[in-house]
Amino acid sequence: MLSGPSIHHLLGTDENGRDVFARLLYGGRVSLIVGLIAVLISDTVGVLLGAVSGYFGKATDLLVMRFTDALLAIPGFLLLLVVLSLFSPSLSKIELAIGLTSWMTIARLVRGEFLRFKDSDFVLASKAIGASDWRIMFRHILPQSVSPVIVASSILVGVAIILESSLSYLGLGIQPPQASWGNMLTGAQNYVWTEPMLAIYPGLLILITVAAFNYFGEGLRTALNVAE
Repeated sequence: MLSGPSIHHLLGTDENGRDVFARLLYGGRVSLIVGLIAVLISDTVGVLLGAVSGYFGKATDLLVMRFTDALLAIPGFLLLLVVLSLFSPSLSKIELAIGLTSWMTIARLVRGEFLRFKDSDFVLASKAIGASDWRIMFRHILPQSVSPVIVASSILVGVAIILESSLSYLGLGIQPPQASWGNMLTGAQNYVWTEPMLAIYPGLLILITVAAFNYFGEGLRTALNVAE
C-alpha cells in the first residue's frame, strides 16, 4: 500500500494497494461517459422544448420559458443533490440526473434561434406548400440553429464532468470500488500531507479535461462564427 512509482506501478499504488495509473484510466472512462451521455440527454430535452417554445410562441412559449426560468433560479448542484439523495447512486442515474438538470441553457439558445428564423422566407414557403409544423421545425429551422447548440454542448461536457466528480467526492456519485476521479479524491484526502500525489493526479486530470473541452468549445465558436 502507498508504494511509490515503479516499473510495475507507473504512478504507485493507493491506500488499498491498487494501481493508481489503472484507476485513473478507468476513472477517466467513467467521467467521459457520464459527460457525453448527460449532454446528449440535456441536448435532446433542451432542443425539443426550445423548438416548441420558439416556434409556437404565445401561451406555449410563456409556459415553457417560465418553467425554464424557475429551474435556472435554483442552483444546479443543489438540484442535483436533492434528486440523487432520493435514489441509490448508479452510473445511469447520475447521467440522467445531470442531463435533466442541465438542459435549460440549450433550450434558451434553441428558442432564440427559432424566433430568429420562424418568419424567414424559406419557412413561409414551406407553409405555403403545406408542410407540417413538425417538418418545418426539425427539417428546415433546426439545421439552421445547430451551430450554437454544438458549441454550448462541448462546454457542457466539461461542466458535467465537474458535476460528476463533485458528486462522487461527496459520496452521491460513483460508488467504490468502482473508480472515478471524484471518489479517488475522496480516498486521497486522508493522505493529502503524506502522499499528496494521490490527490494531485485525479485533480490534475479533471482540470486538464475540463479545460480541453472549454478550449474546444471556444474554437468551435470561432470556427462556426457563433455570436457570444
